[in-house]
Amino acid sequence: MEGSMRNKFAAAALLLSFFGASAALAQLTAEQLRGASSQAKDLEFPAEPSHLSSSSSPRMALYRPEGRGPFPALVLHHQCAGLGNPGWQQNVAMLTWAKEAVARGYVALLIDSLGPRNVETVCMGPRGGVNFARGVKDALQAAEHLRRLDFVDNKRIALAGYSWGAMVGVLASSKHWGTALGSGERFAAVISFYPGCFTIRPPTASPFEIVNPDIDRPLLVLMGEKDIETPPAECVSKLEKARAAGAPVEWHVYPGVTHCWDCENLNGFSKVDFRGNQVVYYYDRTTTEDSARRMFDFLQRTFDARQR
Repeated sequence: MEGSMRNKFAAAALLLSFFGASAALAQLTAEQLRGASSQAKDLEFPAEPSHLSSSSSPRMALYRPEGRGPFPALVLHHQCAGLGNPGWQQNVAMLTWAKEAVARGYVALLIDSLGPRNVETVCMGPRGGVNFARGVKDALQAAEHLRRLDFVDNKRIALAGYSWGAMVGVLASSKHWGTALGSGERFAAVISFYPGCFTIRPPTASPFEIVNPDIDRPLLVLMGEKDIETPPAECVSKLEKARAAGAPVEWHVYPGVTHCWDCENLNGFSKVDFRGNQVVYYYDRTTTEDSARRMFDFLQRTFDARQR
């Protein structure tokens, strides 16, 4: 009994010390989250699958493998410049991930939080009502949409997010955010590619963290050592504390790799990020292939564990 009580006190202490200063522990209330997510209209998700071909362009679309199913499904959520930002040309990487998912027997729902709302980018902050709460709600509504399709296994629906979408994914793995902004079962698992794990400071609301101590969905975070836009060091320390507090999280840092390592059409792309850093993206085929392997291995392990 004494050991059990000590463990409970230790877990409570970890939660209380999770982010250090008590001010950083401030959570947006469920009412605030719902209000923030309502600043942009809901997305209209495609009900009919599209055909994937070499001429396909990145857009919000539903793709499925051959056969009757039901298949596991993956919601794919883009970086901060969306799917068709003029400065990025076309976000071919997201379409490539959809092709990879379908090839591995997954339904892929590629969502677009920006284009339907006439927003070009949220790289420098929210625009047109598209903020993190709206992004989480988009992802959760996408999962609910997939559950209504008879060729989708509604117990095996996961989210893969990239950069901005990765931060959405980490937030969606939080019980507080997930239950405030969604309904139903949320996601069976989340994979986050090169997320930022810093404190968000909205101008009219309390600061909040991307990594929360109440993560209750299996979460895999993949990061690049040379990423100065969303440095992995900011994530690892918080993920370690989350795991010590019982969160089902795991991660991997790729040595020598930058932000957006999977973005072949952005190889050599240079920009100034939201903190004023000059950043350059370098495509890395080996890392892209390994990150796909890690993601689908993680999903298989997670789905198998749910069935036991």
